[in-house]
Amino acid sequence: MAIKPLALQQGDTVGIVTLGSPLAPETINARVAYLRSMGLNVILGRYAFEENGFLAGTDRQRAEDLMDMFANDSVRLILPSRGGVGVEGILPFLDYSFIRRHPKIVSGYSDITVLLNVLSQLSGIITLHSLLLLDFKPETPPYNFEQFFTATSSNKVPRAIDNPPGKPLVGKVPGSATGTLVGGNLTSFVGSLGTPFEIDTKGKILFLEEVHEPVNTVYRYLLQLSLAGKFKDCVGIIMGECTGCQDAYGQTYEDLIEDYIVPFGKPLIADLATGHGIYKAALPIGALVNMNANNGTITILEPAIRY
Repeated sequence: MAIKPLALQQGDTVGIVTLGSPLAPETINARVAYLRSMGLNVILGRYAFEENGFLAGTDRQRAEDLMDMFANDSVRLILPSRGGVGVEGILPFLDYSFIRRHPKIVSGYSDITVLLNVLSQLSGIITLHSLLLLDFKPETPPYNFEQFFTATSSNKVPRAIDNPPGKPLVGKVPGSATGTLVGGNLTSFVGSLGTPFEIDTKGKILFLEEVHEPVNTVYRYLLQLSLAGKFKDCVGIIMGECTGCQDAYGQTYEDLIEDYIVPFGKPLIADLATGHGIYKAALPIGALVNMNANNGTITILEPAIRY
């Protein structure tokens, strides 16, 4: 049974860590101020402002910051500042048994998704494919905050994952499937293949999204996942947006789904708005989910938190 962290409530403490690429100190400070204006207490990791080229400190430093947040009993939510690159580098330095005994809400997307799935697989905790610190700003759509705070503070299920109005989910291959939800950023998962931290899709519902890659590169990554058996092993597929992805050789992202994902014959839903796009649905990684491609619905059957 998946381990559920305690719910986030008004006045709780949020721990800010930078686990991949660095983020400008003025941006971190502005987002922290916005979090505080929402009634949350905030503490910063020792290396949250660190810069080591394209990484925020060494792998060990970033891992230490994360473990410190799990060890701090006052912290209810661990919120990475951004993704970028390098999150996989901290994975060998984490104590998964300790994390299992001290579960916290961990939210994020982009390169953070490799961490979300590894924490689910190795520590057994439900994590949240949702907002980063970067997203806590006045211009963030209300939909994103509604999704985030519902997932982090409500244990009511079933809960439908609905796109914003005017952006319907699209059933591409009919059928219904129920399973544990895994997934996130395509590039991040391809980078973990062949390591002790590669994504496990056996009997699971697989969700994927991508950003700023030409369609021919997206094809290469999908093919690599396919050859690794990840589509064969899963029971259903949810394709999110390919945000800012460029068409290549007359082929679009939608063409890739039709030509290379539909033929697997698994229940398939497309156009889920989450990840790098403007709108970000909150998805509990490691929780039981039903997807029904006959009517284009995604239903969360297990809460991400407990009271």
